[in-house]
Amino acid sequence: MKAKFYQHKQIIKFISTLLLLLVSFLGNAQLKGGHILGGMGLQSGTQSPENTLAVYVPGYFYSASSLRNSDGNISVANPNLDMFITGVGVSWVSDFKILGATYGASALFAFASNKIEGNNVNVDGSLAFTDTYIVPLQLGWHQKRADFVFSYQMYLPTGKYEAGATDNSGLGMFMNEFSAGTTLFFNDKKTFHFSTLASYEINGKKKDTDIKTGDILSFEGGLGKTFYVFNAEKTAPKSIINAGLIYYLQYKVTSDKIPLPIGGLVWEGDKDRVAALGAEVNFLHLSSKSTIGLRWLGEIGAVNRFQGNTFFLTLAHIFSTGTKKG
Repeated sequence: MKAKFYQHKQIIKFISTLLLLLVSFLGNAQLKGGHILGGMGLQSGTQSPENTLAVYVPGYFYSASSLRNSDGNISVANPNLDMFITGVGVSWVSDFKILGATYGASALFAFASNKIEGNNVNVDGSLAFTDTYIVPLQLGWHQKRADFVFSYQMYLPTGKYEAGATDNSGLGMFMNEFSAGTTLFFNDKKTFHFSTLASYEINGKKKDTDIKTGDILSFEGGLGKTFYVFNAEKTAPKSIINAGLIYYLQYKVTSDKIPLPIGGLVWEGDKDRVAALGAEVNFLHLSSKSTIGLRWLGEIGAVNRFQGNTFFLTLAHIFSTGTKKG
């Protein structure tokens, strides 16, 4: 009798533990990648001019207004979750040619707070060093009415990560990403333009686990107008303003792989997706070679992920790296 009671107790304990694990995994099933949406906007398919070195400071702020389920309905309203990223980046474009394209490279060393890994609202992390973003290869082509760009980027898992922790500053995985895009110009002066950049992210397993985030496809770009502000004599521009409407789209292409601790089962869950529309304005002061850019995007149509607002502020200074002739 005692043996049967013990067996029933163990079965109940096992079922309770299993249910707890399933609830935990279901709540965090959709895992995020390293691609920061909103990082690109107007003229996303255009490479910077050759022989330039830009040092920039980004300020990324994301505020989640709701958590959406697999039907796109609100499962958690007002989750009170904000994510912030800043750091120092450098972007260099040479005059070296590969396949007729100009070669460039860039890197970003950043800090993040409340790094969002999945659909978990219990995130509470202070500002700390996060994953490192490196672009060892960027190729840019410039034609009369169109620009083209191709790049390979990687995300190094340099941020703190522990599976299940609420204060991670990184995602704990190595990420490869390939991007290709174009900017189309509708007039000879190239002042009216539309751009799109497609990025495909391939993720490795998370640190000390067999958890693997699915591949992610992102699109970013916008429709904009370039304005030249001339000096008092109207002989040369003193600044350039670029403004317009921007967007992004992101889709989970392959399913997440989250092993369960029983029978070799793997939880995949439904894939997530999101879209966003917004506006951007950039100001370049030519004499000081300094720029400031601001983007805002409001998300719509989120499925199996947070939906909210993205703000992106970028300050940069541009140096010339070309050698003067004569």
